[in-house]
Amino acid sequence: MAMHTLANASLSFDLPVALEALEPPEARGLARDEVRLMASYFGDDAITHTRFTSLPSLLRRGDVLVVNASATVNASLAAKRSNGEPIELHLSQRLSEHRWVVELRRLGDDHATLPLHTATTGEDIELPAGARLRLIAPYGDHATSGDSRLWLASATLPEEVHAFLDRHGSPIRYGYVRRAWPLSYYQTIFSREPGSAEMPSAARPFSARVLEALVHRGVRVAPIVLHTGVSSLEEHEPPYAEYFRVDERTARAVNDARRRGGRIIAVGTTAVRALETVATPDGRVSPGSGWTELIVTPERGIFAVDALLTGFHEPRASHMAMLEALAGREHVESAYQAALHAQYLWHEFGDVHLLMPGRRLEN
Repeated sequence: MAMHTLANASLSFDLPVALEALEPPEARGLARDEVRLMASYFGDDAITHTRFTSLPSLLRRGDVLVVNASATVNASLAAKRSNGEPIELHLSQRLSEHRWVVELRRLGDDHATLPLHTATTGEDIELPAGARLRLIAPYGDHATSGDSRLWLASATLPEEVHAFLDRHGSPIRYGYVRRAWPLSYYQTIFSREPGSAEMPSAARPFSARVLEALVHRGVRVAPIVLHTGVSSLEEHEPPYAEYFRVDERTARAVNDARRRGGRIIAVGTTAVRALETVATPDGRVSPGSGWTELIVTPERGIFAVDALLTGFHEPRASHMAMLEALAGREHVESAYQAALHAQYLWHEFGDVHLLMPGRRLEN
């Protein structure tokens, strides 16, 4: 069986290609909320295996689920370099009306693409419908022409950006997803504010019936916004700055729940990043918005979040370090070995993992 060998200083494992989710669960005969759910408790290292529809039974009255209300956009565009080479361009982050952070990708076999590292400052990129984009400078610390996959760029579009993307763009997808799927497959039930280059996928399994069961359980749902940039897995960069917003209502819900003994369950690493950006070491959260460069590590610690619902990640520092900050290295390692043994599915169309404090019987 083919393998991708993945490792970092904190976790090392082989991910079988067979465990990569190649298509949405709907294409596998499942409802969104019927994907598998592994709950691991870092109080006693207990692990349970169930379906996502059982999530409400694992929570308790007074808990707060913090979800990302950012909606995914059609951030992938067919493009052409000034030398005539066809490429794929990903819009990662909108910095202002005309300025973007973009990713350039060269075309590979079949539908696969690979990072393009040969672009140069001042290069013009042709987009559909007469739109154009000019590369201003490599983006990121220590990035230079000839080795950067991300660029600061200025864009000239013939219409409002979201209308343009709806007309000419498509969702970003990577090589393990074998066919194109409509944008609706990359939205969650919480999607409200367009801006994410890639789906905040931890919330994908939520459905109306799961939300209704959570309400009956006495669990509150509170939204934040964090617009995700591209997260191409070929590179090892830490996460770049992303726009976020935590409003007064959500900050109050989090603070009230903590004061009353409720737990704060972040849905996705994006929710952790947003909350922790405005959290103090005693766990209190304040309203805030702007660009966050926070990287959550075991050394920094986690202040406001008690539990995390997330997909299964390759051992890249930005995500695995966050899991270790919450649950500890040994627990994350044992949980991932359990997930591999039970053949959970990885990536945005895969299964989900709930990391919980305490012991299993406490829930």
